[in-house]
Amino acid sequence: MTQINGVLGPIDPDDLGFTLMHEHVMVCASGLLESYPDLLGEDRETRAIATLKKAHEEGIDTMVDATTFDLGRNPQLLRTVAEGSGVNIINVTGWWLDVPRFLHGVGANQMAREFIRDIEEGFRGTDIRAGVLKCAADFEGVTPPLEVMARAVARAHNETGVPIMVHSYPTGHVARRQIKIFREEGVDLTRVKIDHSNDTTDTEYLKWILDQGCYLGLDRYPGRYVSPHMRTLTLKRLMDDGYGDKLCPAHDCICLHIHKEQPDGSIPDEHEFTRMNPEQYLYIKRFVIPDLMEMGATERDIKTLFVDNPRRFLAGE
Repeated sequence: MTQINGVLGPIDPDDLGFTLMHEHVMVCASGLLESYPDLLGEDRETRAIATLKKAHEEGIDTMVDATTFDLGRNPQLLRTVAEGSGVNIINVTGWWLDVPRFLHGVGANQMAREFIRDIEEGFRGTDIRAGVLKCAADFEGVTPPLEVMARAVARAHNETGVPIMVHSYPTGHVARRQIKIFREEGVDLTRVKIDHSNDTTDTEYLKWILDQGCYLGLDRYPGRYVSPHMRTLTLKRLMDDGYGDKLCPAHDCICLHIHKEQPDGSIPDEHEFTRMNPEQYLYIKRFVIPDLMEMGATERDIKTLFVDNPRRFLAGE
């Protein structure tokens, strides 16, 4: 059976358990934790361990940490938090949206080789290996630098078999272009997950993505642009239309982030994302699943969404 690269070592797919497929322990600029750690608040590791330990105690077994290099990826932090909390953490390689000018002109084959090394050898200076590839585009569409990264991710996938998660912008139907790139690169679309898809209630567009073979990441809870209830209603409609085995709900939660100074000069104890979602990694357990059950979902449906689908996607079953 295929083993999945976790930050503590290989994970047997049957040991994943209840899995959240798009979360973050920390998001910041690359290198900020090392150079300006106090911007992230006090007792960073202790806070992160406590938050994930609480999630583990309430049934969260595994999470995919979607933090790329340009989002401040720190594999050693993730290893420490996984060890202290009991939650399996799977880290990604690839790229988000911040492609600096110094990388303009770097080719897809160059970046693919770097991503492959992250998967096969480990992130530099560690033996921690990536278990998922990631690329991104947002409201501006697939810009030339982001297309390079998407093609690099596709080529790294073709070489390693590691699945791809895709930051997308559903309001602009950006996945149409992203999927076209993957087709051109020969990617098996059943190994692709288009994320942030519950930022829209346009089920016709979402079903088009699913009909291409992709999974959907319905991974923004409670979210900002669509109400939590409408997000869950969209999820249930897709389940009722027969797509339940291709859906992966999550939060896109951030535990550690910059604590920004307020107009009065004070610095809050909690960053803005925690204030927006005080339940953090447990919002789905406490609100979304009960809402789904009221809509007629069964325990079998919940297992499909949070155990079976993540296992099949990550392991390529």
